[in-house]
Amino acid sequence: MKIEILGMGCFKCDQLKANAEAAVKELGIDAEISKVTDIDKITGYGVMMTPALAVDGTLVSSGKVLSKEEMKGIIAKS
Repeated sequence: MKIEILGMGCFKCDQLKANAEAAVKELGIDAEISKVTDIDKITGYGVMMTPALAVDGTLVSSGKVLSKEEMKGIIAKS
């Protein structure tokens, strides 16, 4: 599974990444988590507000910091 945190590196983006890492750890799954800061790649997903989250190339959230529990729900469905 590939999880991408889309944003320019603000506090909210860092918090979203931390929540993703905690969710993956609690679920015990193997996932690659990366931060995408390239504005062209971010807008390529159609993102207008960051932070945003993409799972396996599909945008699943934009403009908010998902909690660890919300992340677990999204990851479990993917």
